[in-house]
Amino acid sequence: MGPPTQNAASAVDELLDEIEHLSRENHVTRSASLERRILRLRHRAGALLSEQADVPSEFAQPAFDRLPDRPGVELPSFEPSDLGPELLRAGILRDGCLLVRGLVDRDDAVRLAAEIDRSFEARKTHSSDGAPTDGYYEEFIPDPGFPKLILREWIEAGGGLLAADAPKVAFDALETFENGGLRQTIGGYLGERPAISVQKCTLRKAEPSVAGAWHQDGAFMGDVRSVNVWLSLSHCGDEAPGLDLVPRRLEHLVPTGGEGAKLKDQVSHATATEAAGEWGILRPIFEPGDALLFDDLFLHRTATDPEMDKPRYAIESWFFGPSAFPKSYAPLIF
Repeated sequence: MGPPTQNAASAVDELLDEIEHLSRENHVTRSASLERRILRLRHRAGALLSEQADVPSEFAQPAFDRLPDRPGVELPSFEPSDLGPELLRAGILRDGCLLVRGLVDRDDAVRLAAEIDRSFEARKTHSSDGAPTDGYYEEFIPDPGFPKLILREWIEAGGGLLAADAPKVAFDALETFENGGLRQTIGGYLGERPAISVQKCTLRKAEPSVAGAWHQDGAFMGDVRSVNVWLSLSHCGDEAPGLDLVPRRLEHLVPTGGEGAKLKDQVSHATATEAAGEWGILRPIFEPGDALLFDDLFLHRTATDPEMDKPRYAIESWFFGPSAFPKSYAPLIF
């Protein structure tokens, strides 16, 4: 197919113009119908882009000179003003990830956490009597030709809810990402305008009872070009579940299976420990608005402890280059 044809590019531009127009209108008067429409347009624009773009661009050149020395075994952290494609590429290639403190304003992060709570409650209402939920929960149906969304029960059991099933919260989350400069950073990193997927953009409320499992998302996503933005919306890592991570670049998928691995794509704790090497496994403390960015080779798990007594709120969003968008997912342009 090659790069997008002129007609396809024009059609995407028209959809983006409509998304921008409706988003401005929605800022003036919030409307569930507008947010629903915007989500559908993002899906159609993402579909057009991923159908046409199959020639990957080059990744951003890594700016290793902008990385400080590792502070002991801890990860270096960066300010939002530091963030850019070249730094992101360098962080992923050296440390496996990039930690950005305060990427989102703390108050905005706390408000998003409250919106996630409302969406979880709306899902209960929807399940019991199907009553309207004002855009807080309504199950998204991809356009014909895309896989049906069949993993909702599994996602719910893991403390998640698909952002596309909450068009009001999805609107706020994507606006927050845009305001944080993520479209420019991730687009520059990938060399093409990114798209997220319906299946891999998740609102999280992880209770301490949620079990974490070591994994690399590339084990089940296939050959992709990706960046994950894991945005914390609450204090976590000690009193609430956080993330355990292997803070170094892995150039391949590690062996799966072994003691404690219950599913075929899960990795044992012993394998994760070996992969971490001298750096060891880290469990950072996150504050509301902190973000961790990484790709599909990053080895990590939800970090829980019997002494934790609070839930953790977060949004996990996988961004893909449309030229290598996973065939099993439904796209949303960003």
